[in-house]
Amino acid sequence: MDRHIPFDALRNFRDLGGYPTPDGTRRVRPGRLYRSDSLGKISEGTADWDRFLSLGVGTVIDLRHPWEIERTGRVPEHASLTYHHLSIEHRPYNQAALTADVDPGPYLAERFMEVAEDGVKEIREALETIADSARRGTPVVFHCASGKDRTGEIAALVLALLGIDEATIIEDFSLTELATGALLADWRTRNGGASPTWPGFGRAPAAIMRLFLDALKERYGSVEAYVTDALGMDATSLAATLREALLEPRPTAHPALTYRKAAEADAPLLVRLRDTAALWQLARGIDQWKPGEKDEAHFVRRMREGEVWLAYAGNTLTGAWELWWTDEAAWGPRPADAGYIHRLMTTPHTAPPGTGRAMLAQAESRITATGRPHARLDCLSTNPRLRAYYESAGYRVVGEQQAKTDGGGSPYAVTLLEKRLSP
Repeated sequence: MDRHIPFDALRNFRDLGGYPTPDGTRRVRPGRLYRSDSLGKISEGTADWDRFLSLGVGTVIDLRHPWEIERTGRVPEHASLTYHHLSIEHRPYNQAALTADVDPGPYLAERFMEVAEDGVKEIREALETIADSARRGTPVVFHCASGKDRTGEIAALVLALLGIDEATIIEDFSLTELATGALLADWRTRNGGASPTWPGFGRAPAAIMRLFLDALKERYGSVEAYVTDALGMDATSLAATLREALLEPRPTAHPALTYRKAAEADAPLLVRLRDTAALWQLARGIDQWKPGEKDEAHFVRRMREGEVWLAYAGNTLTGAWELWWTDEAAWGPRPADAGYIHRLMTTPHTAPPGTGRAMLAQAESRITATGRPHARLDCLSTNPRLRAYYESAGYRVVGEQQAKTDGGGSPYAVTLLEKRLSP
């Protein structure tokens, strides 16, 4: 489920594998292309070092300034590793010292364009190195300090050349949001407990990458044209090399789904799953869920007042949902004749096809087992696609609630849907 690979010292090390091509037939090979925050944080003789070596990485591309490497170190030398230092940013700036009035989206998108045009020599060499590693079947990792901006720019170029759609590229960039808290905590530790003056420090809102890609297309026409015109590379040949080596057919067989009731110890996992789903939505312009809206206490409360279920494909978490026994905020006072399904969520890109529908059926089965004859749910009135999904699963619209509130913000309108269950 989680693209972030756990390390003790690294906060933003993740696998780019699994992202699908737009036609749905192929995906990026897992275990071949990694992005990270500074590998200078890991040391020989530690569990982190053993974990890193176990990934089989043969090529490391360090995108930082020389002074950053002098200050915080580089990945340890090892016979299995080829190290490349390619400082793609030529105009350093201090994000932590920016003022609160600086909007992260436009500001960082402008910095990304500076890097795209200042660092053409280094970016070209980075792409050549990634392509060469891909041809040889050697896993590669590229990184900067936080694994967000410079790393995100290289990731966007590579994913675009692999044919991955723009929304997924934006989503991949924004996944740093899952590491922001840890990156901030590390910054405070290094700076005597002080906090950055810029509220945007460590953040990776989708707007940054969206604006950068828009600016790149406005200036060059496409990522491929940038690679050809600015970098002086054969974009067609480069893309063909990357796709041949780094794409594979998407799996057509999947383990059967299994289910278990969540325990309170699962609350952090549920928060992360929901935040990941929220970032997927935001990257696609769906203004519904926001990261951080539901904390661990929310899921613990839902377990105590109802049920929360997890779905697995083999040993891999693939989705979850909440089951309530009352929902007066949306439905008003009702007899105990229904179960209310909430937060049906699947893991982006990795859940087997049909996971959402299977979880819905499992939730309905659980409701039936309690003797309740109806399953009920609601969706935002502004989301007709989701309404159609539920209608296709046998739900019918029975009303509108114009002023639902969950206690976390302004009231909002929802469509109410109900399904009669067979005993």
